[in-house]
Amino acid sequence: MTYSLFVKLAAEFVGTAILMVFGNGSVANVELKNTKGHHAGWLNIAMGYGFGVMFPVLMFGAVSGAHINPAMTLAQAVNGLFPWNEVLPYIIAQLLGAIVGQLIVYVTYYPHYRDTEDAEAILGTFCTTDAENDRVNYFLNEFFGTFMLVIGALCCLSMPWGQKDPAAASIVVGFIVWGLVTSMGGPTGPGLNPARDLMPRLLHQLLPIPHKGGSRWGEAWIPVVAPILGAILGAFLFKTIFA
Repeated sequence: MTYSLFVKLAAEFVGTAILMVFGNGSVANVELKNTKGHHAGWLNIAMGYGFGVMFPVLMFGAVSGAHINPAMTLAQAVNGLFPWNEVLPYIIAQLLGAIVGQLIVYVTYYPHYRDTEDAEAILGTFCTTDAENDRVNYFLNEFFGTFMLVIGALCCLSMPWGQKDPAAASIVVGFIVWGLVTSMGGPTGPGLNPARDLMPRLLHQLLPIPHKGGSRWGEAWIPVVAPILGAILGAFLFKTIFA
């Protein structure tokens, strides 16, 4: 079935919003004060991001490809796997979806944002930082994490078994994200997605949250540039070796 560009963009918008609700919502549940999941731990966050990718891919993979990530869209376009004329509309839909998803997290956790005094905990529910405040480490982790995500997702969804059973492939993609957060997520979060980091960081800057601290714009380019470059490499290897 062929879908119109409008329907594809709606799928990218809703899918990215779902990613934010499940992913950053799980961080808010763990990090913010007085939630019922306070201090639930890293596995809770990893599950949130895994499901946050799995469900949109299950829902919209056959509609838009469920990129829900500007790095994935750009990487496929650079490697000739996606039409350039749809790149900008896709990215705009993803960015807007990230804003709406993060706003849902903010509204639903509003009392807990008000109660939380730890600026780092608040920031972590919006965007990524490096645990060692090391920008090189930050870049390398976002680069290689996104590389692993993109090559893994493209292989699962494009190999014969994945094309035969897209639902099974979508579930595996969710487990890839779950595994990446548990294995490579310690240093940075991780982001692995420019929309997931940039737009929530902007909301962190704008929203009137007590004790929120700074938005760390000096390093905000890293979780945008590094995932894009890592994704391009991942898509390139997929195309040249496995496609």
